[in-house]
Amino acid sequence: MITKALIAASSRPIILSISKAVRESYGYQIIQRVKTVSGGKLQWSDGMLYPVLHRLEKEGLIISQWKLSDNGRHRKYYLLTEAGDAAMNQEKIQWLNVHETLTSLWKQLPAVT
Repeated sequence: MITKALIAASSRPIILSISKAVRESYGYQIIQRVKTVSGGKLQWSDGMLYPVLHRLEKEGLIISQWKLSDNGRHRKYYLLTEAGDAAMNQEKIQWLNVHETLTSLWKQLPAVT
């Protein structure tokens, strides 16, 4: 199981990456996308997602707009801004650096059995 701390730390780059890959999406779609992409290893809830979306919106990295969905319901859709695209690229560089460092360190350790 992935810890809450790691889920919290990774939520920003994950949301920005999803927003880059998908033109616009609403909360439930984001939660389902995370579940699918992670193979079910990451389980997000509304209570975890929406505060992060609101923070990203306040920072100007995403914008939201209410739209009528295909089934006639009003949904709040989120879209990546130019600033969000730049932030996503920076997040990617940082996370790849962390990944590379951990991979290098773990190669030096004895195999886990």
